[in-house]
Amino acid sequence: MLEMLYKRRSIREFKNIPLERERIEKITKAALLAPSSRGIRPWEFIIVESKQTLKLLSEAKASGSGFLADAPFAIVVIADEEKSDVWIEDTAISSIIIQLEAEKLGLGSCWVQIRNRKTAKSGSSETYVKKALDIPFHYRVECIIAIGYPAERKKPYSQDDLLMGKVHYEKY
Repeated sequence: MLEMLYKRRSIREFKNIPLERERIEKITKAALLAPSSRGIRPWEFIIVESKQTLKLLSEAKASGSGFLADAPFAIVVIADEEKSDVWIEDTAISSIIIQLEAEKLGLGSCWVQIRNRKTAKSGSSETYVKKALDIPFHYRVECIIAIGYPAERKKPYSQDDLLMGKVHYEKY
């Protein structure tokens, strides 16, 4: 696992190759197996493969979401906030599980933060995504995970990149 974490980087450029159904199913199952507080599982996932929808989602933020237009696949991570007071933590956990499974399958991924972000017209990114995908009002949108075959290579992290000064033992 540690070796995979050194290697995993945010990938924003993807090859124009659709993902195989088997890989999408593995990523989806991994998301559904993500732990959640008290086993409530408030998260839900919207699978997006349509180029038209991906283009629409690429405009969800003023910056940092444009690459979604060229992603072959994305998962929108949402939660029913009425089910759990820690839906943010639960969706974050499921999101990183999605990214780690993608990495394990030889795919690249990148998290696009939606909660607490703004569109180019200063509207709520979350409201934009809810409207685009017909998400019920009481659901919240945490993020969108873009996934595909990497068209860029990034240098893996090394031991020197570890910020060991941020680790404290027993007391601060």
